[in-house]
Amino acid sequence: MSLGNVAEPDDAIDQAASWCLRLAEGRLAPQTRAAFDAWLAADPAHERAFNDVVHTWQAMEHTHCSPDLIEMRRGALDSLRRGHAQLWSRGRRRRGVPIAAAACLALVALTAWVWTRYMPDRYETLPGERRVIVLEDGSQVSLDAQSRVDVSYSSGRRALWLRKGRARFQVTRDALRPFSVSASDKVVVATGTQFSVELLSSQVHVILYQGGVDVLSRRDGVLQPIHWGGDSATGDAPQWRRQVLQVGNELVVGSAESMADVRPVDPARSLSWESGQLVFNEEPLASALERMNRYVDRPLLVGDASVGRIRISGTFLAGDMPAFLEGVTGIFPVRVESDAGREVLVRTH
Repeated sequence: MSLGNVAEPDDAIDQAASWCLRLAEGRLAPQTRAAFDAWLAADPAHERAFNDVVHTWQAMEHTHCSPDLIEMRRGALDSLRRGHAQLWSRGRRRRGVPIAAAACLALVALTAWVWTRYMPDRYETLPGERRVIVLEDGSQVSLDAQSRVDVSYSSGRRALWLRKGRARFQVTRDALRPFSVSASDKVVVATGTQFSVELLSSQVHVILYQGGVDVLSRRDGVLQPIHWGGDSATGDAPQWRRQVLQVGNELVVGSAESMADVRPVDPARSLSWESGQLVFNEEPLASALERMNRYVDRPLLVGDASVGRIRISGTFLAGDMPAFLEGVTGIFPVRVESDAGREVLVRTH
């Protein structure tokens, strides 16, 4: 729904409600945002009216994620849109609609408003670049190449989102503010610990180095504990129960799954990427290539699933794609071909 062709209401509460509706429908375009800022600055009454709408929601912020309230917001927005359309199609004004609009919009505007005005801090690396970020509480984030993490701190929580790539988190202990990292539909929660999270095309990897974490999966909007099977090192039969991730173990779970595999790792080797080396131990070629691609401007592609399933081992310098390809093509029946200007790994027979 667009309000671009609708005449602006005259009084502050109507105008505030109209702007809130625009914000609730998505981030404003630069020109529209400039008009919104100009409207706020034009009269102190404008900002007071807008804050009245927003603060109504702020009073109930602690329940803003409850299913009942989400459904209420959805209904409120639908009602507001119908009322707004009826108001202007009749060509006359009803005093009850602006007041109802402000009350309804208090339930839908705050999320868009907070996101627009208080966007999370974004930290991102380029191909071949690694970076260490120190957050405001002293926690550290070590980013792999071609990785991105968004960070939002508040008085009650420390929320981060790994959007792509890999990162290691060294968390300053604060029992009153849990530290959570979301990756795809998985959430890792800690208060003080050290762990890494990696997003591959179809998997999430979590390695615990110190302390403890909870790994949760978001299903139908609800967070549930990840379950996994028996100890792969001892050969115990899988029982798919909730367990505690131990230091020195790696949890691997599909992006849309809630059952995980857990295996022991060598902590030093698993962090070799921070010093510019990539170590693979019986790694599927598809995953190894995805990690190597973070360090080059022109990524290679896997020609078919059978090539991607080939298991490789070895240590390579990050970014040294020629050495990686020489090792792979020298041992396995694969070659590099050009397809529409892109290099692709394919089977030779």
